[in-house]
Parts: sequence; structure tokens; C-alpha cells
Amino acid sequence: MTEKNVVTAIHDTLHAEMAADDRVVVLGEDIATRGGVFRVTQGFLDEFGERRVIDTPVAEAGIIGIAVGMALHGLLPVAEIEFADFIHPAFDQMVSEVSKMRYRTNGDFGLPMVVRAPWGGGVHGALYHSQSIEAFYGHIPGLKVVVPGTPYDASGMLRAAIKDPDPVLFLEHKRTYRLIKGEVPDEPFEVPIGKADVKREGDDLSAIAYGLSLHLCLEAASRLQDEHGVSVEVVDVRTISPLDKETILASVQKTGKAMVVYEDNRTYGAGAEIAATIAEESMFDLDGPIVRIGGPDVPATGFASNLEHAFMPNADEVAERMLELARF
Repeated sequence: MTEKNVVTAIHDTLHAEMAADDRVVVLGEDIATRGGVFRVTQGFLDEFGERRVIDTPVAEAGIIGIAVGMALHGLLPVAEIEFADFIHPAFDQMVSEVSKMRYRTNGDFGLPMVVRAPWGGGVHGALYHSQSIEAFYGHIPGLKVVVPGTPYDASGMLRAAIKDPDPVLFLEHKRTYRLIKGEVPDEPFEVPIGKADVKREGDDLSAIAYGLSLHLCLEAASRLQDEHGVSVEVVDVRTISPLDKETILASVQKTGKAMVVYEDNRTYGAGAEIAATIAEESMFDLDGPIVRIGGPDVPATGFASNLEHAFMPNADEVAERMLELARF
């Protein structure tokens, strides 16, 4: 085991998969000579060459379209969208082509491709570098959407995504890149897509989250245990689609209270679907209302520090709402 941060875990895993399988290629804006804006592919060009490490024009629809062609012809492309906010020009490719290929060909063609995209706020990125896009694509059948929040999960889920016979949108929260550290096995391993994980056991209430919000919940849960003796179970969703309902519902049935924390706009966010699932399938197990903490319904995260702070959930807010729910 080696301690790594999230960005190093992704770099090392992608490097290992490229070294192990010549079919794995990477493409995207500035990923070759520069190594990507977050240096995830730094050094890849010198080692693997320009036929496998491909700088593309600033044309997201083209990046995704090229990856589709590569996947159809036997390669395993890993396409990088420089920031998740920039994926919108490729929306038609993602929704009309990527997600539907296996369905429209009656199973004759799959698309073994990965689309990596840094997402989320908290890095002073303002309107066009802070958006949450998981709800857009989690709504689309045929497309897996994963949101690992730890180095271990980022490594294992990236390897699983590359080996998956169907397309995976792999979202990496920018704030966790160098902030979150953890032990990662030195030998290759996989974390299954579509399986949530209980990151902290508890008895009094369940907090369901993903990405940066996971770590806010873990911090708040530790604080409540120390200061009030409240035992909070924290469930890491890890995969937006397909959603692991069983793990989420089992936690809620155990504790009797549920809180969902997510960074996206509160209305119609992925957390709304999780809350609806709990209400629909575990309503009679609940001893209190389902609490949702999400971003405000404004167009985007502001550039000014006070506006960004107002938009982003924080551990103080989460801890306060946890305590209110526990006392309900």
C-alpha cells in the first residue's frame, strides 16, 4: 500500500493500464505536451508516443466523436474533457450516440470508452469551471456515471471503467485532487461500478453523499460523535448510475433517519432522486423527515470568494442539520 492523493492515484492507474494494454489511448485538450491542466497525463507523451497520447483541438464534440470511432474499431479510448463544464457542446454525442450504441444495434456493438471530466467547485473556478453535471447524464440509460471521492476508489473504479464493455463517464471532483489522501494498493485492483460503500458505521442517522460532499459528511459526523454522542453512518454513493439502492436503503432502514448531501443545484439534482427512492421504498422505516442539503438554485458558482462560499455546502452546515435531524 502507498499513500497517494486522488490525482496521483488516477495518474498511476491510467499509466499502468496503458503500459499493460496497447489498445488504451488517451485524447483531449493539452493532455500530451502539457500533461493536462491538472497534470494527470504528465510524462505520458514521452513514454507512449503521439499515436497513443493525442492532443486534440478545442472541440469537445469532436473529442467524444473520435473516441466513439476508436472504441468501435477495437481501441480503448480514455477521453479527457478539460473541465466538466466544457462537455456541453458534446451533449448530443453523449446522449444520442454514446449512450445508445448497444441499444440501437441490438447488442451487436458496445462502446468500451471512458470520458474523464474534472467537476465541482471549491477551487475559485467561477461560472465555467465549477459546475456539477452528474444529474444531466445520470438521467440517460446506457451511460454509467461514477463519482469516486477517495484515492482508493478513484484508482479501482478507473481500472474497472477502462475494462467495462460500455461507456463510463468518470467524474473527478477537482477539490479532492490534492486535498484528499489515502492508501492505495500497489498491485492492480478494481472497485465495482454500481456499488455504494459505507465509509463510516453509525446508528442514529444516515448521511448519503458523494464527491467532496462525502468528506464534509465525514468531518461533520466525527464532530457530532465527539461533541454530542450522535452516531452518524456515512454512505458514499460512488456511482450515480446505476444507483446502488440496496446499500442506501439498508443504511436508512438501520438508522431510521436520512440526509442527502450534494453540491449540485438542489432542485432536480442527483440527491433528489436518492431522496425520492428513500421516500418511495423506505418511508415506513423513517423516524423523521428526509433532509436534503444542496447548492442554491442559482445559475452557477460565483467568482467572488463570498459567493463561492455561499454556494458550496460546508461541514458546519452539515453538522448543524445532522444534529437537528438526530433530535427530531
